[in-house]
Amino acid sequence: MTRFRIDLGYRGTDFHGWAKQPGLRTVQASLEAGLARITGDEVATVVAGRTDAGVHARRQTVHIDLPTAGIEKLIGKASRSAEAALLSRLRGVLTFDDTDDIIIHAVSEVPGDFDARFSALWRTYQYRLADRRSFIDPLLTPMTLRHKGELDAEAMAEAAREAQGLHDFLPFCKPRAGATTIRTLHELDVTRDQEAVITIDLRADAFCHHMVRALVGGLIKVGSGTWPVTQPAELLAEADTGIEPDMPMFVTPAHGLVLTGVGYPEAEFYASRAAQTMARRTQD
Repeated sequence: MTRFRIDLGYRGTDFHGWAKQPGLRTVQASLEAGLARITGDEVATVVAGRTDAGVHARRQTVHIDLPTAGIEKLIGKASRSAEAALLSRLRGVLTFDDTDDIIIHAVSEVPGDFDARFSALWRTYQYRLADRRSFIDPLLTPMTLRHKGELDAEAMAEAAREAQGLHDFLPFCKPRAGATTIRTLHELDVTRDQEAVITIDLRADAFCHHMVRALVGGLIKVGSGTWPVTQPAELLAEADTGIEPDMPMFVTPAHGLVLTGVGYPEAEFYASRAAQTMARRTQD
């Protein structure tokens, strides 16, 4: 088997999320169908981070393993590398219906200990939010949440700064059985761009289910005056001491969210990073 890294992006509007689901169009199902067409075999994909229905990705990362026979079928009689063949042919089969909602950026051969999910150091997301002050760009409305009133972006930015760091993010996560909600949030920045659209940028070692959209929801409560600036940090401080949250999450719509990138260490650290990631997180 030879392992390949695939860097791709997609417009999530018409997908029911990343993961395969019976009878539904998903990014994983579309990608694996394309791989099967060009290799002649079923090919399993491992993704850096699953995205929910309607969430977009500017830069997502996947790895696959191909047997020698599959690689030979890819290359055929052409005098080109397996990487070039996989890039060209995968782009071809994914755009046959002219939708262009999956874009393959690059393909590279990687060592067998590279793991798209567990070798990752961080993921970054951006959420776009337009309020009454913002210029509404019709080309970007499919990936921008519109808020009726005006939000206090400065208060949101202050609350965001206080929520960074190593915490139990249970107040802003939908927990999964047997999984921890402890994460390190390296960055949570709130700014207005040149068109007064509020952009919320996040970077963490990993995100638990609904974490980004629930954090954005909490910041919207701060910006609208429903919550005090200190509320998100106070909820995290309580969770860090084992206190269960006593208020429901406000999860924002998916279409405003974009996965913007995934970072990895140098090749020599792929295996050690994967082992570290698979170990259960603690706050010690």
